Amino acid sequence: MGSRLPKAWPVAVFALLAGIVLGGGTAALESAARPWRIGEFDPAASVPVGGPLPTVDVPEPIHHFGTVGKGATGEHEFLIRNTGLAPLEVTKGATSCTCTVSEFEESEGGSAAATKSIAPGASAKLKVQWRGKGDGGPFRQQATIRTNDPRRPEIALVVEGTVVPTWKAVPNAIVLSTLSSGSSERATARIFTYGREPAVVTSLETIESKAAQFLDLSSTPLPPADIAAEAGATGGFLLTVDIRSGLPIGHLRETISMVFRVPEEVTAELPLAGTVAGDLALAGTAWDSSAQALSLGKVSSREGLRTQLFLTAKGPHRDDVRPVVREVVPGSLSVVVGEGKPVGSGTVVRFPLTITLPPGSPTCNHLCSQQAGGGRIVLDTGHPGTPTLTIPVCIAISP
Repeated sequence: MGSRLPKAWPVAVFALLAGIVLGGGTAALESAARPWRIGEFDPAASVPVGGPLPTVDVPEPIHHFGTVGKGATGEHEFLIRNTGLAPLEVTKGATSCTCTVSEFEESEGGSAAATKSIAPGASAKLKVQWRGKGDGGPFRQQATIRTNDPRRPEIALVVEGTVVPTWKAVPNAIVLSTLSSGSSERATARIFTYGREPAVVTSLETIESKAAQFLDLSSTPLPPADIAAEAGATGGFLLTVDIRSGLPIGHLRETISMVFRVPEEVTAELPLAGTVAGDLALAGTAWDSSAQALSLGKVSSREGLRTQLFLTAKGPHRDDVRPVVREVVPGSLSVVVGEGKPVGSGTVVRFPLTITLPPGSPTCNHLCSQQAGGGRIVLDTGHPGTPTLTIPVCIAISP
């Protein structure tokens, strides 16, 4: 007698039950294997059963701060709410290299506590501070906080904007190509600032200045229209340099130091450069106009030297000029002033200076270096604006 086949309905019921069990197990495995995402709501997986729970709410987790000055510090307070039924515990997490989180509760010892507790229905503010770094451009950093809300265990507080220079000078240096020793001049530069507050100037001075007695520095706030026209600027001032007459003839090289608050204190430096001419000028084959010195170089004592330098006088006092040698270094140099003669239409008078180093002169080193200072020829000129003229001399006398 052959075996009997199973009835159809028990097989169907068994298959259905097996499918339910296997399907539920697969779903459980997938749920366990799926990675947790920060801030994700997953009520089926992580919310404990029984008892009240906290609920964290951050209305604006991203703050667009606009601009921050390079090297300056900015800050923003993020609002944290607890809309749940249990205390919300907030803990500092990881932050970007330029962000910090403050405003946490203080412990009994006075130091900041690691956790801030927010009661049900209450709120708190967490301050995120950041510093503008790099050479400027778009900026995005974040600070992470951890919570005991099982649906949002971590929240990223993001700050973003643009880093701009703390200050900017227009022009970036004050350059006066020609200055007259006998007259006054005025130069200006606009200084734009990019801090959280308009700039307040606290100090203006020149650094290690050789011409400080001839320079007057002052500042006035820039008009609002000028500040608005400069992208990102929040303040600014006009730097004014008044140059009095009497500057020594030659190159002018100064550095202006400006100290201002935005509200952080900033120290900025601006170069000031120019060439001081005047009614008296020098020329000749051995005259170095870039160094404003008579460059004779290395001279052999056996051979000696002879050269000419020309002193020209112009302006209304040109006929008053009567050069007389007062001092010569090294003393072995001989300087003879020739008769002044009009040049061209007579608006310039030129005096030849014959400079001689006789053979057998003693050795010396006046090459105008750090190791050996320069020599000099000092003339009494008779000019009311430049009564004394000092001519630097660079020379070394070898055997």
